Amino acid sequence: MDTEEVLDVFRACGALLEGHFILSSGLRSPRYLQCARVMMHPVQGERLCRALAERINARLADGTIAGGGIDCVVSPAMGGVIVGYEVARQLGVPAMFTERVDGSFTLRRGFAIEAGWRVLMAEDVVTTGKSSRECIAAIEAAGGRVVAASALIDRSAGKVDLGVPFVSLTGLDVPSYDPNDLPPELAALPAVKPGSRGLA
Repeated sequence: MDTEEVLDVFRACGALLEGHFILSSGLRSPRYLQCARVMMHPVQGERLCRALAERINARLADGTIAGGGIDCVVSPAMGGVIVGYEVARQLGVPAMFTERVDGSFTLRRGFAIEAGWRVLMAEDVVTTGKSSRECIAAIEAAGGRVVAASALIDRSAGKVDLGVPFVSLTGLDVPSYDPNDLPPELAALPAVKPGSRGLA
């Protein structure tokens, strides 16, 4: 799938939003990709995750992701849970997710990573990479070896560094702004926080 095909899926699902959005990073943006609106449609979600899994398999085959296959997929809750599950299903491996406990990601619910397992970290959207890096740290603390990271959308347009090979379905260069340095047209709109970080 190319970028326009991916964005067409988001548009068709009402998941490409325009306005003034507070991102998980605290930055502000005039556009927001609400992956949950896509993943609520199983056929569309499967289509996107299958395409992402195909890219991951291609990177395994060409050596970009070194040293063999993937033993499991781990995602940060909440946004990455459904994406991680479906990518894992496409790859034929177990899926797990991390949750915040006292502000830090950890595995709960009886999830355990076997020592030395090769883990793919799977997200829905990556912007600054903060959640992804926190999830990777939690995987490593649990004994896993993160061999790659993935996301449906790379909002950094290739600029983010997660310390491992990063595979996305598409990149998108959407501007983001410091909340104290907003363009006038964005500052004039009420700010909305559509993500899950910081919810009580």
